[in-house]
Amino acid sequence: MTAKRPLIAVLTGAGISTDSGIPDYRGPSGLWQRDPQAQELVTIGPYLADPDVRRRAWLLRRDAGALTAEPNAGHLALVELERSGLPVRVLTQNVDGLHQRAGLPARKVLELHGTAREVECVSCHDVGPMAGVLERVAAGEPDPACRGCGGVLKPRTVMFGEALDPAVLQQADAVARACDLFVAVGTSLQVYPVAALPQIARESGARLVVVNGEPTPFDEVADEVIREPISTALPALVRKLVAEHA
Repeated sequence: MTAKRPLIAVLTGAGISTDSGIPDYRGPSGLWQRDPQAQELVTIGPYLADPDVRRRAWLLRRDAGALTAEPNAGHLALVELERSGLPVRVLTQNVDGLHQRAGLPARKVLELHGTAREVECVSCHDVGPMAGVLERVAAGEPDPACRGCGGVLKPRTVMFGEALDPAVLQQADAVARACDLFVAVGTSLQVYPVAALPQIARESGARLVVVNGEPTPFDEVADEVIREPISTALPALVRKLVAEHA
């Protein structure tokens, strides 16, 4: 008989994308440490209420270069894992779309916090590409409005103060309960409800591996903690998993 291949759930946070030039938020050199006021740029209340906050937010998006960032060795390692034939589901807190750009099938990536590659009108809910709106900002529009109804545009991300999509969270919960191995990569595991997923996985019988540069609340209960840089640690872990199970 052929041994059952384990279902591997991989939760990724900002740490997996830092080598692509996208800063994290909570790390020692993260965005909140460098500029504590930057958090209001991604908080829904101030964003909707204050045109100046929106103007600063659009400038930040224009200058961040997230849309031109390229996947790094960590993203590519997960593509290698998926192509090995092992069943893999990636649950990501990131909004950069780099897992899909690296080559992971979109159906195997669950974007828990939405995507920064699209914008949505908060009034008529029309959706369009972020790149087109950033072109308007570069051309001199400080706070581009919806061209359909004149409403406020925001990224299709879950901002602070907004709830996660319950359907997406339900899918993530189901993956956590069904997986045999749960790998948390580059995430502080401090933001709920997403931070509950590794606990759900453990209680359902999965092994837990934490790959992160800084300590997390789950280190003491994890089966393995890897404190090495993600761009080297994750490829090594993938090679090990493929050798053991593929």
